[in-house]
Amino acid sequence: MAPSCFEVILVASILVLPFLYETSRTFRYYFKFLVYYGVVMVNALLLTPYFCFRPYNVRNLVVASSWCRHVNSLLGLRWELRGREHLEKEQACVIVANHQSSMDILGMFEIWPVMDKCTVIAKKEIFYVWPFGLAAWLCGLIFIDRINSDKARTVINEATQDIKDKKIKLWFFPEGTRRNTGDIHPFKKGAFHVAINSQLPVLPVVFSSYYFLCKEEKRLDPGRIIVTTLPPIPTVGLSTNDVEALMEKTRQKMTETLHATNLEIQQSPTANKRHIE
Repeated sequence: MAPSCFEVILVASILVLPFLYETSRTFRYYFKFLVYYGVVMVNALLLTPYFCFRPYNVRNLVVASSWCRHVNSLLGLRWELRGREHLEKEQACVIVANHQSSMDILGMFEIWPVMDKCTVIAKKEIFYVWPFGLAAWLCGLIFIDRINSDKARTVINEATQDIKDKKIKLWFFPEGTRRNTGDIHPFKKGAFHVAINSQLPVLPVVFSSYYFLCKEEKRLDPGRIIVTTLPPIPTVGLSTNDVEALMEKTRQKMTETLHATNLEIQQSPTANKRHIE
């Protein structure tokens, strides 16, 4: 009995895919992102029925992270957390983190069990990326319209009191746009307005640069990332007149930490070997 067309294609794929993976950096780049997004989407689909029984519960994100964090092993990524004591403290705060890539979510998956109760300010477009968007909504993510700043401000203000009462951490990416350049770019003021208006401390989180990732070169190698949580910056007694100063103080501390951890990783033998390759 002659093999079917499907069987021929399947056998050919099994033979060709490993060859392409080993010989083509571009293929490997897209394949790894396909695995990353695929695992997250499948887990979102599987977990959504469970989340429906406890909707808008931010602890759903801890469950989701326990499933999705295994992507890091598949991609060869190691996340090293420093300043754990600041993250695991049960208190409401405004987390601000640098934003380099969609890979940031993989780092968040690693530290969500430490944070326990944490939600994220996300652009509303993510909600429409189902099943991930639906699962994220059921996990209590706060979606905002970045174009309509008045509406976005209203949504965040309405959520702030609940966040304070339940001691939930509120995560912002104040740079807004993802940039994997080795620097921390100017911040938008939203997170700092929220922190001062609610008198919540600002908790800076710094991801070291993704030296193993380059969109232009289509490169996604195994790598090590240092995640540093800095001591909280208090806002008690500050007013809206202090937003600029608070923002620049935070950015300066995060920039110093980013450069220090980047230098540490660059000097490690493993990182140097990968740069040479």
